[in-house]
Amino acid sequence: MTTKIAIQGIKGSFHHQVVKEYFSENVDIDECLSFEELIDSLIAGKSDQAVMAIENSIAGPIIPNYALIDKNNLHIIGEHYLNIQQNLMALKGQKIEDIKEVHSHPMALLQCMDFLKQYPNIKLIEDKDTAETARRIQEKQLTGIAAIASVTASEMYDLDIIASSIQTIKNNMTRFVIIKKQNSFLPESEINRASIKFELDHKRGSLAAVLNVMSDCKLNLTKIQSLPKIETPWKYSFFVDVTFEKYEDYAKAKSLLNIMAEYFKVLGEYRNTKPLTTES
Repeated sequence: MTTKIAIQGIKGSFHHQVVKEYFSENVDIDECLSFEELIDSLIAGKSDQAVMAIENSIAGPIIPNYALIDKNNLHIIGEHYLNIQQNLMALKGQKIEDIKEVHSHPMALLQCMDFLKQYPNIKLIEDKDTAETARRIQEKQLTGIAAIASVTASEMYDLDIIASSIQTIKNNMTRFVIIKKQNSFLPESEINRASIKFELDHKRGSLAAVLNVMSDCKLNLTKIQSLPKIETPWKYSFFVDVTFEKYEDYAKAKSLLNIMAEYFKVLGEYRNTKPLTTES
């Protein structure tokens, strides 16, 4: 039976590249225009799992996506790290001297600005999606126009890469999570990372006490981010990622936090796959 995976963007996007790297079996893709549409695809049963960007090594965490997972009671069952390589691509046979315009997502253009400044005569056009731009160039046979997108996009839409790895910061990693409606239970011996959410009483030392418990239980806190509770002024939810060597240590911390916090929730327990090095 083929697994249906929802992604933000179209085939050839970085989300699609994660699907190709993470899933070994044959899968179908449900292309979603937004993260909200991706969530709707899962909830409605159009897709079995979804790939969602959650954190970037330069831009930081994408907190609204954590909130979407939490609000819809979805489960993080895995993660995948992707080294974001931006490439300049165009119809076959064209060279950089033939390019009059470069179209891409504003963030992709910004990430490649040092390279693009070398060609002041090329006009930069902001577009909604990197892969969509590559597809349009092929479908409409647009000469003199280049896209900035992934290697997957160049292969998918049969474009030549004129210049590869043109992003200014070469070590640019994005962390993606794999989410489902139902939790996937791994053996405790294989779980060494967790995403949790908690809310604390608004009093001095409450967060410090929680952090001390995590430290005492040998948890490595890899990310903490607060998000205001709209319905309760001056109260915050904390989204936290932790890694650990022994599940027993995490289980002890979890039981203590469940007592200490006004509200405690596990968003996911899964394998830590962060690369030992992120050098390109």
